[in-house]
Amino acid sequence: MIVDDSEQFLAVAQTYLGRDGLEVVATATTRREALKKAEEVRPDVVLVDINLGAESGVELTRLLVDRFPHLRSRIILISTMDHEDVAELISDSPAVGFIPKNVLSARAVGELVA
Repeated sequence: MIVDDSEQFLAVAQTYLGRDGLEVVATATTRREALKKAEEVRPDVVLVDINLGAESGVELTRLLVDRFPHLRSRIILISTMDHEDVAELISDSPAVGFIPKNVLSARAVGELVA
């Protein structure tokens, strides 16, 4: 599942990851929608944008882990920002890691959740 406030990014990422062998079972643009879809589809992995417009992707990772404990080591933060700029946010979150959007791939996802 991918959570990002950009519909355009969601469409591109879903297509790209699908071609790369990952099935994107759901997408969401808000915290509320993400929690609802996670309940419905029970994803194996969730990619969450750090900045969800007015909402915090880091806070969403905490909510997802609280409600769906199986996701504890299966949530990956994504962003257009450099790792150095968000390192503290990443370390303070329950996410397993971080992937910059410009290098997002099935391989990068697999390396973090293997």
